[in-house]
Amino acid sequence: MAFLRSTLATSMVLLAMLSIASATDYYGYGPTPKLENPKPKTDHKFDDKPHPTEPDYYAVPKSKGNDELHLLPTIIGVQGVVLCKSGSNYSPIQGAVARVTCGCEDEQGYDTGPTSVLSHVTDSKGYFLATLSFGSKLKITECKAYLETSPLETCKVPTDVNYGISGARLSSYRLLQNNIKLYSVGPFFCTSQPLPNGY
Repeated sequence: MAFLRSTLATSMVLLAMLSIASATDYYGYGPTPKLENPKPKTDHKFDDKPHPTEPDYYAVPKSKGNDELHLLPTIIGVQGVVLCKSGSNYSPIQGAVARVTCGCEDEQGYDTGPTSVLSHVTDSKGYFLATLSFGSKLKITECKAYLETSPLETCKVPTDVNYGISGARLSSYRLLQNNIKLYSVGPFFCTSQPLPNGY
């Protein structure tokens, strides 16, 4: 009986030591072995293995096929002139405002609703400029420019000459620095009184 007790006690002590040793290795408390990668033996001085190239994070990603999604933010500029028509005379209107409205679709082709922006007020020559910026994941479907307001009490009625009321479609553009697309519209006209059918 005493022999059985001493054998059982010895077995329990060995089992406890074994479990402590395995827990130490499992949780990383034991010594870490040093592993070294074997170096290949080469007889020549130059390494002729191909090395992977670093990715160029500033490169413009290429579109897939005929995908018209813009990969970089798109900036559109729209310029034009607002004039006052009084009989056969034309004069520039300072302080007039135009509006540009564009339709957009997201990556899945869903309509995101129109985006509109007002131009800066026209200068002394009647010149205006409006700029819109679109995210890289939006596709621009259609843009139109409208004559919004004139500050002149004697010449504040907009006309539809060059589609100032119904909206002048943006079709051709010049590409400026930083990939800004500059469109030109108009000239737009205001009068002192409404013309038949807006003309």
